Amino acid sequence: MISKLMLAIQAKGNPSICGLDPFPALFPPHILNNRSADALDRDATAEAIIAFNKGIIDAVSDIVPAVKPQCAFYEQYGWQGVRALEETVKYAKNKGIFVLIDGKRNDIGSTAEGYARAYLGDTFDADALTVNGYLGTDGIKPFLSTKRMIFVLAKTSNPSSGELQDLRLNSGQTVSEKMAELCEQWGAETPHCGNYSNVGMVVGATYPKELADLREKAPHTFILVPGYGAQGGGAADIAAAFDSNDEGAIVNSSRGILYAYKKDGSRPSEDFASAARDAAIEMKTAIADALNSRKTR
Repeated sequence: MISKLMLAIQAKGNPSICGLDPFPALFPPHILNNRSADALDRDATAEAIIAFNKGIIDAVSDIVPAVKPQCAFYEQYGWQGVRALEETVKYAKNKGIFVLIDGKRNDIGSTAEGYARAYLGDTFDADALTVNGYLGTDGIKPFLSTKRMIFVLAKTSNPSSGELQDLRLNSGQTVSEKMAELCEQWGAETPHCGNYSNVGMVVGATYPKELADLREKAPHTFILVPGYGAQGGGAADIAAAFDSNDEGAIVNSSRGILYAYKKDGSRPSEDFASAARDAAIEMKTAIADALNSRKTR
């Protein structure tokens, strides 16, 4: 699956991923049939999510190589929301887009196998899944057996991540550095494309110093970079995630693309998809400029 992701990035010349985090309260009125989001039952909410996501996917499918639906935004609506997630994944894959489900799942034994079968097997059939590596190797192996990609949490973008991830171990490594080392080990026996394996890691754009450090310490581990845009990370912050060939990372934006039509109030809500497209192009350009800029320093 790493080969599928890298080929998709190369084909579109764009190492960015569009997060599909549906907030029905932010949807254009016509998607909600001109009703309040709070007035919709779960069936209607699921239909609105599907319609919104399809509009976004149609608008950006020739620009972004991948999409990232976040499980929580679907599961909160019960089985109807899970159906919306399944329909979203299927629609994106039919458009030829790499699909990374952001579920941060993990456990051990048959439970981990169940998660792996659900998200990386026939049920959702995603290309990749975010996982929590803090149960160790026992919790990772079932996901590796699927031959799909995983992205292991290493240094997350949230403000309190340092409470655990910055702690120093007896080895002198931080917890996040140890996790990056484990990602290298776990990925060593998986399929590779160029320098990179089927095991990636998550490192937030909000911590550019750590991003550069972990890129150096894990040269065979592809990086998913959240925290761009709405969470405060900028294009200059994420440049360190990439190797000298401008490969090895993919940068996520969710709200900045999905709800771009609300940014300055100048776009009619009916133009939500075209506004998302413009935002995706703007992000692509910003990343390219940042990567070019570091070469001229």
